[in-house]
Formats: sequence, structure tokens, C-alpha cells
Amino acid sequence: MQIDFARSARSTVGLEWEVAIVDRATGELASVADQVLRVLDAGSPSGHHPFITSELLTNTVELVSGVHERVAGAVADLEGQLAEVRAVIDELGDYELVCSGSHPFSQWYDQHLTDKPRYHKLIDRTRWWGRNMMIWGVHVHVGIEERDKALPILDGLLAYLPHLQALSASSPYWAGVDTGYASNRALMFQQLPTAGLPYPLADWAAYERYVDDLVRTGVIEDHSEVRWDIRPSPRWGTVEVRVCDGVSTAAEIAAIGALVQCLVEWMSTRLDEGHTLTVLQPWYVRENKWRAARYGLEAEVITDVAGTERLVTDDLRELLTTLAPIAERLGCAAELQGVRETLAGGASYQRQLRVAEAAGGDLTAVVAHLARELRAGVTPTTG
Repeated sequence: MQIDFARSARSTVGLEWEVAIVDRATGELASVADQVLRVLDAGSPSGHHPFITSELLTNTVELVSGVHERVAGAVADLEGQLAEVRAVIDELGDYELVCSGSHPFSQWYDQHLTDKPRYHKLIDRTRWWGRNMMIWGVHVHVGIEERDKALPILDGLLAYLPHLQALSASSPYWAGVDTGYASNRALMFQQLPTAGLPYPLADWAAYERYVDDLVRTGVIEDHSEVRWDIRPSPRWGTVEVRVCDGVSTAAEIAAIGALVQCLVEWMSTRLDEGHTLTVLQPWYVRENKWRAARYGLEAEVITDVAGTERLVTDDLRELLTTLAPIAERLGCAAELQGVRETLAGGASYQRQLRVAEAAGGDLTAVVAHLARELRAGVTPTTG
């Protein structure tokens, strides 16, 4: 099977942001995305909004940026789209918008499926696990100018998967339960067929054989149904990082987007210079994913093939120094510094846990907190 890899300008960036709708009074998920999208579609000359779309469940809208050279432009796209959605939500009057990797207490059986054949097919096949996918994420696409760079860069990015997962971790609660995990979403999502960590593949031809195997055996219909945490996206000519939980502020999306963009450009430059990228053993990659999901920013991660272990926060701080010249070149130095702000103020899962503790375990307070953050940003901590 031949899979063409689209032409894409090097290190251009696109962002996707999944946002949930909740009832303003109860904090429960609200299945009104179809109403919101009807209003937005009606205002578009084509009859369909070009960038705001539906998702698996009718409590969710997805915001999709255009292609940009700078992260700031992609984030501005998303902020504009969020304002469009909020205008409709505010007009409806009874709802709010939130974003996190999971909802603190809503139940899967109360949610409604978006009426699209591909979603019905997915749920028919995956049943209980599929119906439990009350999850929201942030996806980052970065342009790769040569097809044969895509898989080496993907393999190199796996060494930094726990860093990205820890920074974005925002799903400590699931259906009203404190899971003890920073990102319960990470472990839930990998239950779906073709989701989770990618397989080691030697070259593009091996990727084509992998997709061909799955198509011939009825696992998927095309390569877009390969739902790896990090995957090549042939249609767009990008590497797509999908491991991140949903985050509730544009500043955090900007930081994550800048980090991914800088990592890809750094690795692309090293390949140009004839260097070999660090590629961890698959069992180290799997262990790192679990540690980041469990412990978040308190995780010790494995950083090299020799098995060296280090606090993910320490490794992130050193990585920011390494990437600083790249960030200057790409015009995202300010956005990359947002990583330091997350390290100082806490990731979303930590902020949610603090709010719940202060509220005596009342998880409606956590939903209200997420809504405030999406409207106004993170309140700086003191002391």
C-alpha cells in the first residue's frame, strides 16, 4: 500500500483543542454541541464552519487552527474560535465551557454519541471502553519537509512523551473518583484499538506495510484510524503529537505547542547535521508513559538507553535551555517560557486537587474552577 506524505513547510504548526460544554448550575456535561454547531454553521457561507467541528460525544466541540509559522498565530486562531463558541454558549444562557483531560464526575452512560457513521462503527466495535471515552485533548501538528524524516523524528519524540504528558496532565478524577493518577486519560485512551504507543518501524515502507496489514484484516479503513500517542499524519505532511491532556488556558496550549515545535525543529536540525537521535527502548518508553500518567510532574523518568533516571521537572528545565536558540529562531521564545510557569504554579491536575481539597471534596467546585480558568486564565499562586 502506497501512502503519500503531503508537502508541508518545515516546522510549521497547527493546533487542535477539544472543549467540553457543561451545565452552569450542576457542572454536569451537557449534550448541546449540536445546537452550538448549527448556529456556527449557519453563519458560515459554506454552511459548515471551516475550523470548529463536532467530536465523538455531543458534549464536545473541537477547535482547529490554520497552518502557521509561529505558535502565537495558531493560538490566536484558537482563541478567536473559542470566542465564537462562547458567544453562542452565552446566548443559550445555561451552559459553560471547560477543558481538562476528563470530567471530574459525569458518567459515561449519560452522554450522547454524535450521529456520524465512523463514530457508530467505533462504538459498535469497542462497546464499554469506547463509551467510556469522556476525554479531551490537545493535538499539535508540526510540518516535516521530507517524508523520510517523519518516523525518525517520531521515534525521537517518544523520549519526551512523559515530559509532555506530565505538563498537560489534567485528569485526576474519573466519574467522581480520585484515581490517584495525574492523567487517567492517558491509560483510558490506550484501551482503544490502534491507540497508545506506536510500534517501532524501520522506515516509511514498514509503516505502509503496517497500515496495509490492518486494512486487509479489517482493523481500520485507512491510516487516519491509527490513533497513536504520536503519529505521522500523511494527509497534512506532519508529525502529530496527541498524548497531551486537554488544558484549560491558551497560555498552556501555547507552551505545549512551542515545546513540541522546538523539539521537532531541534531533531530535524540534528538529522540534517548527520546525528543520530536518541531512541529509547520500547519498554523504557512504556514505563515512562505510565510514570508520567501516575505521578505527573513528580515522575522520575528514564532519559537515555543506559537507564539514567531523573525528575521530569529537572529534565524539562535543562531541555528549555537546550531549546532556547531554536525558540528564538522560530519566534516562540515567550510561549516556551510558559513551561516554566506551569512548573512554578502546578499543572492542571495539581490545581484541581488543590481546589477539591479546599472545597472539602466537592467536585462541582473543580468544574467551576476549570470554567474560570478557561475564561480568565490561571490565578498566580502566592507564598
